[in-house]
Amino acid sequence: MNEKRLLESFLDYVKIDSESGNEKAVAERLRADLEALGLRVETDGAGPAVGSNTGNLYAFLEGDSSLEPLILSAHIDTVTPGVGIEPVVEDGVITSRGETILGGDDKSGVCAILEALRVLREQKLPHRPAELVFTVMEERGLLGSKHLDYSRLAAKRAVVFDSSGDVGKIIVSAPGHLNIKASIHGKKAHAGICPEQGVSAIAVAADAVSRMRLGRLDGETTANIGSLRAEGADNIVCDLATLSAEARSQNEAKLDAQGEHMVACLREACERHGATLDCELIKAYGPYCFADSDPLVVQVRTALESIGVTPFTASTGGGSDANNMNLNGVHAVVVGTGMDRVHTTDERLTVENLGNCARLALALLKKPI
Repeated sequence: MNEKRLLESFLDYVKIDSESGNEKAVAERLRADLEALGLRVETDGAGPAVGSNTGNLYAFLEGDSSLEPLILSAHIDTVTPGVGIEPVVEDGVITSRGETILGGDDKSGVCAILEALRVLREQKLPHRPAELVFTVMEERGLLGSKHLDYSRLAAKRAVVFDSSGDVGKIIVSAPGHLNIKASIHGKKAHAGICPEQGVSAIAVAADAVSRMRLGRLDGETTANIGSLRAEGADNIVCDLATLSAEARSQNEAKLDAQGEHMVACLREACERHGATLDCELIKAYGPYCFADSDPLVVQVRTALESIGVTPFTASTGGGSDANNMNLNGVHAVVVGTGMDRVHTTDERLTVENLGNCARLALALLKKPI
């Protein structure tokens, strides 16, 4: 592994602005780097559908046809504030100067995969066929992988390089996620003269929320009200309130039941008070859960052990592109890349983890000894 090149590549990549929706510049750089290695590279048409100025990127590495092909994946967008990132390396730790995120989520995964490909080419190592998938708009609800063109992919196993925590972590279970967007329509009236003629949308919303099961409901299910908005004059009964909420669960039946419960609370409160409801229940993605004995988990564990890293399995409360891949017939797990304090201006990544992440990608691609 060329540690110096890997670090320099990562520092270059995080300097390329790529907040969700504006991934074109980093996609063009990545395409050029992949094509320089002799890989066939394609871009799909997902951009307009997901609100990005480019589509998902696919690269294809030919290999030993006797070995099962494998997908390695990472996303190329970042959260905000991600414009004008200035990375700093000090005592083996990479951070930003403090006004922006670092962008290790997920350019640590992108650069690790890229370095593994470079080593394969330079050292002419025997390797399996591989399909490299780099998605857009992951941070906006996994939109890139939701609109991935799965017909382009032959492999049925995928390792997604996109989890916080040290290299060695294997995410074997993740929740499904649904959103609720609701508008409650009441009736205006003068609050001082004839309040009984009005229907307060705020009061209706409060009644509905007070009856909802929220927070941590059990070991695998959560629910939350993200926002409740209403505006108006103090002397007018408010006639409109909007609500945004979510539910997550590693059990699909529980997820669906919780969504139905929350919508029922809204509907029944409107009926009690004489309001009307416009409501949309959106299933963002489904859950997945694998046993530690799952063949893909064993494959990743073996690769980690081969580079001297102790593997460990874990669950997560968040989603990733692996959720959508599993929903579309690709067996996928997520691995830690070493990123820490993600989505904050305190984000950090150790040089050691960056190197181990690239070693893991290389171990997954190389022909087993």
